[in-house]
Amino acid sequence: MAATSILASSTHTESDMQQLARVHDLLVADEATHPVPRHYLIGGGSEDPVELPEEVYQVLRRVVDAMQKGLSVTISPTSQTLTTQQAADLLGISRPTLIKALDHGKLPYTRSGTHRRLALTDVLDYREQRRREQYAAIEALSVDVDETDDIDEILGQLKTARKAMGATRRRDGTR
Repeated sequence: MAATSILASSTHTESDMQQLARVHDLLVADEATHPVPRHYLIGGGSEDPVELPEEVYQVLRRVVDAMQKGLSVTISPTSQTLTTQQAADLLGISRPTLIKALDHGKLPYTRSGTHRRLALTDVLDYREQRRREQYAAIEALSVDVDETDDIDEILGQLKTARKAMGATRRRDGTR
C-alpha cells in the first residue's frame, strides 16, 4: 500500500457487529479492572507484541465506541501546522472571526510570507479554553429558580446577568 493512500482521509463502517461488540466489551472490562490499561498489538507473524502508546489506544477506544453506537468513523490525517481556514474549521468559527482572535493576540501564530500558520496544539488549547469560557458564561447566566419565586424578579436577575456578561465580553473584545 502506498504511503499516500495510507494518509488519505477515509470513512469506515462496521459490518461485523458481533466481533465489534467483543472488542468493545474487552476494552470496557479491561478499563474497569486496570485503571491504566496496557494493550499490545500482535502481528500475523511470530513478532513480539508491541505495546500501544496511550494516544493510539485512545483513538482505538473512540473508534470502537462510535462504531458500537452504529456510527461511521472518518479518519483524516492533519498536519501539525494549520492554515487559518483549517484552524477556523477545527474551531467551528469563521475565518474572519479567527483572524480577529489572532489580531487580538488570543492565539500565537507564525507567518510564512503573507500567510499565517498556527500550531495544532495551540488551536486545540484555544478550543478547550473557549469551551471553559462558554461553560462559565452559561453558569453566570443561570439563575436558581424556585416555583415560589416571582417570575418578574427572576427575569430581572437574568437581564442583569446578561448585561454584566455583555459588558465583560465588550471589555475583553470577544463576541
